[in-house]
Formats: sequence, structure tokens, C-alpha cells
Amino acid sequence: MYPAVRKLFFTDCRCAGDGSTETYEQLFAKLDTNKDGIVDVSELRAGLAAMGIQTGQGAAQKIISSGDQNKDDGLNFNEFSKYLKDHEKKLLLTFKSLDKNDDGCIDYMEIKQSLADLGMDISQADANKILQSIDMNGTMTVDWNEWREHFLFNPATSLQEIIRYWKHSTVLDIGDSLAIPDEFTEEEKTTGVWWKQLTAGAMAGAVSRTGTAPLDRMKVFLQVHSSKSNKISLVGGFKQMLKEGGAASLWRGNGVNVLKIAPETAIKFMAYEQYKKLLSSEPGKIRTHERFMAGSLAGASAQTAIYPMEVMKTRLTLRKTGQYSGMFDCAKKILKREGVKAFYKGYIPNILGIIPYAGIDLAVYESLKNLWLSKYAKDTANPGVLVLLGCGTISSTCGQLASYPLALIRTRMQAQASVEGSEQMPMGHMIKKILDKEGFFGLYRGILPNFMKVIPAVSISYVVYEYTRSALGIQK
Repeated sequence: MYPAVRKLFFTDCRCAGDGSTETYEQLFAKLDTNKDGIVDVSELRAGLAAMGIQTGQGAAQKIISSGDQNKDDGLNFNEFSKYLKDHEKKLLLTFKSLDKNDDGCIDYMEIKQSLADLGMDISQADANKILQSIDMNGTMTVDWNEWREHFLFNPATSLQEIIRYWKHSTVLDIGDSLAIPDEFTEEEKTTGVWWKQLTAGAMAGAVSRTGTAPLDRMKVFLQVHSSKSNKISLVGGFKQMLKEGGAASLWRGNGVNVLKIAPETAIKFMAYEQYKKLLSSEPGKIRTHERFMAGSLAGASAQTAIYPMEVMKTRLTLRKTGQYSGMFDCAKKILKREGVKAFYKGYIPNILGIIPYAGIDLAVYESLKNLWLSKYAKDTANPGVLVLLGCGTISSTCGQLASYPLALIRTRMQAQASVEGSEQMPMGHMIKKILDKEGFFGLYRGILPNFMKVIPAVSISYVVYEYTRSALGIQK
């Protein structure tokens, strides 16, 4: 940015202060070249370029879209000044989160530590590159004025977005944060965005599970009832279910499956935050392997808390017409006939299955995404929806292949006592029996409908998630 322009427009500007109005008026007049009282995308783009202000691809359009309250494809002065004031507030939050020692300046060590907190280790040289791109006076530190000037006309506000900007502008191979859905920045926690993200995720999960419920019921049906001597095909299984209970029976067990999303998500989020604090080798800093361990332990904690609902889901999914009148009737009958222990049948294989699934899913997802970024990413560090969906689908499939035998054992143990002629046996005996009678592939009964539901489930989840985020006012 040219020094004269910086002196003219930014020296007296203060975040959300009264003195900023005059400065905004001067800047607005400079950008509004046709003097119609509106700054549109082309004027903003051309004006910023003329002033030597570098912006990312699509930044001008995003600024206009974010500030345009009356939807006339431009910003009047009120919209323009409101956008800048709101943007400065968000930038100040991010600046403070980076300024670890609260001295009003950011140095290369603070940049390095902030990235390390997100599991991204970079060299001192790379941290200096980032610092030099912002440092205007050659002090090798960045104060609030320099930070604001650098990012005022870049729509990036959160640390995650700014990291993507840094990667593009300094060509750093730092990737993105791990694909753990409940990972939130300090800014998101401060502004309350985290609960909106969790709500959007829960809504997406509910719609996705409901949409793929028939395939999920078929998977459970084949896991429990199919064997080498009793081969049930996909079509034959659906015919049996339709004949026994009609079309509505394809959604048996879906109610409790959707109901357990909210408590599981909340417990997992709270547990994850606590495990990160316990496992981090340094206060406020967590490495990749520590994050994975924290995520796995959080998943195990959430599963432990809601596991009785998992057992009920399996029982309700397999129920015959008239067997249970609903979820509470199912719980009451299980408790009366089998006792409290019945609500934790299959718990051990369920917990054991979390580690290989989570580990392989995460490792494959990150490897595929980073491979794509290293080969094809030129103008952005965001792979895009289709690439992420592809990576997620492949990684989920690999994770399922590794953990599916444990999932099958869990389901059969959960179903014990509700299936006529079912023998009560522990995990080890059940695995031995399946291998003896059905061979290795007997541990993969029902995996076809499980694979069939991956792509529609991921697709539905994404669409609903984005619509819910938009409805809750979360900017992309």
C-alpha cells in the first residue's frame, strides 16, 4: 500500500470510534468514481487497485455481498462505514488472539505459536515471511494499525481464513486444520458462532440419517439375520421388510437415531475441549497426534454416555410389528426382562472400533486433501466442495472397512435376547463362531448397503449444513 494513501486514510482511523466517520467519507468519495452515492464491485476493485491495495481473488465481491443490506449490488455510505466498523471489530479479536503477551504487537514467535496451536508447525523463515508481508515500518513486529491496514479490505476475519490468505500470499505448505468437526477458534467461541455450527451440523445429521434410514435398517437387518446358510439379498431383504410392516417400517429406529445426535454432539464438544487441555504438552498448544487422541477420547466419552440409545436403536430397527409401541416402551421392556446391563451389550467392540475408524478416516482424508492441494492448488488453499466430498467419501469407506467387523459384532450383541433362538455369548466367542461357520467375509455381512448410503449421506449432510448455516447467519 502506498505510504501517502496509508497516511491519508488510515492514520486517524480507530476501530468503531467516532473519529473514523470522516476518514470513511474520504475513502468512500475516493472509491465512488461516478459519484452516484454507491460503490459497486467494479468501482471497489478498480479503486483498491489504484491505491495499491492488494486483495485476494473474489475479495471485492465478498465485501459488497457482506455489506449490501438492501440488496442493490452496491454499498451506500452507511453500508460501507458499517461494514468497515464491523470488520475492524472482528480483525481486532483475531489480532488479540495472536498477541499472546498482550504487548500490542505481533512478532514471528507469536505467529509460529498460533499456527502450532492449530496443529501447523512452520519454520522461523516462513513465520518471518508472513510478518514481512504485513510489517510496513521494518520493525519486524506488527502493531494494530499495520494489521488493520493489511486486512481491512480483505474479507478474511477469522484466524482460519487468514491462514488460507497467508498460504496463498507466501506459498506456505501449511494445509488446513484437521477435519474434526467440533474444532473452533477463540473468535468463534467469543462471538457465539460455535453453537450455530453445532446446530447446523446436528440438523444436517438428522436430515441425512432420515434420508438414508432404509439403507441403514437394511444394513442392521443383514448384520443380524444374514448367514452362509440363509443368504438374504438386498432386494429380498427389502421385500421381507415391506411385507412384514409396510413402507413405514423402513424407517424403524430412525427416531432414536436422530434423537441421540444432540446429546452426543454436545458431550463430544465439551469432552474434546477438556481432553485438549489435559493432553497438550504445553499450555494453549496442541499437536496433531494430541488432537487425534483428544478427538478419539471425546468420541469414546460421548458414546459411553449415549450408548443405551444405541442399543435401543438396534432393537427398534429390528422390531416386528407390535413388539414395541415406542422408544419408552422398548426401554421399559429391556429393563424389566434383561436388567440394566442389557443397555451396554456390545459396548467393548463399539469402543474398540472408534480408534481404527477415526484414525484411518482422519489420516486418509488429510493425505488425499493435501495431495490434491500440493498438485492442483494454485490460487487457493480451499480444495472446493467436490474435492472435499470425494476425500471424505473415500476416507470414510477406508475407515469402515477397517472397523466394520467390530461394528457387526456390536450389532449382534445388541440384538441378543430380541432375536428368537439367539445364543448369548461374549465378543471373543462370537467372532470365533462367525469365522468357523461363515469364514472371514462373514464379518462383513451388510456392508453393501452401508457403502451405498455413504455418498447420499455425505451429499445430503453438506446441502442441509450449508442452508442451515446461511439461515443462522453464518458467513461462508
